[in-house]
Amino acid sequence: MIDTVIFDLDGTLLNTLDDLMDSVNYALGKFGLLPRSRQEVRAFLGNGAEVLMNKSIDGRLDASSTEKCIETFKHYYKEHMDIKTKPYEGVLELIRELLKKGYHMAIVSNKFDAAVKGLNVDYFEGLFPVAIGESSKVARKPAPDTVVKALNELGSSTDRAIYVGDSEVDIMTAKNSGLPCVSVTWGFRDEALLSNLGTDYIIDTPMQLIEVIERRNNQC
Repeated sequence: MIDTVIFDLDGTLLNTLDDLMDSVNYALGKFGLLPRSRQEVRAFLGNGAEVLMNKSIDGRLDASSTEKCIETFKHYYKEHMDIKTKPYEGVLELIRELLKKGYHMAIVSNKFDAAVKGLNVDYFEGLFPVAIGESSKVARKPAPDTVVKALNELGSSTDRAIYVGDSEVDIMTAKNSGLPCVSVTWGFRDEALLSNLGTDYIIDTPMQLIEVIERRNNQC
């Protein structure tokens, strides 16, 4: 029986795109590079800050300047990550309903760890008892390490959990962790891509997640 839900953060729980885009373009501008479009930044997301910035820079800086540009982005984003960011419609209602029904929940993200923990407090009132981001102590997604750590901290296990995300990285993470994957259509990837990548379930609204879990549990 599924009683544990592991959530991705960006593109799944929070719409962080505009703050990320503004921070990317601030850093690029500091190094004389032209800004990236919203659609470009959306496509670059999913693998953490360094991949995002390397794709945004696209070899237009030398190694030293690239490193400095990435650090500029991280510093700026840390100070400006909650200006335009907000939960997707229906997400808070979903979280509260899952808690009411007794589900265990965690966030795992490739965003740096301090930001993940801060956003959990700022936008979800600390409702997630476990929120894990990128750090030197745990391998980033799609490695299963963040999911394994989250399950351990929740006192749960893979046979009791389901994974919810919005990207190809999340589908791979779920598969690597041995969890069924629910992909959301309101995030940073299109439904056709998610379907082609072989996700287990696709939902269009947050509350549909409960229907998926209850239907799966009823089949057990």
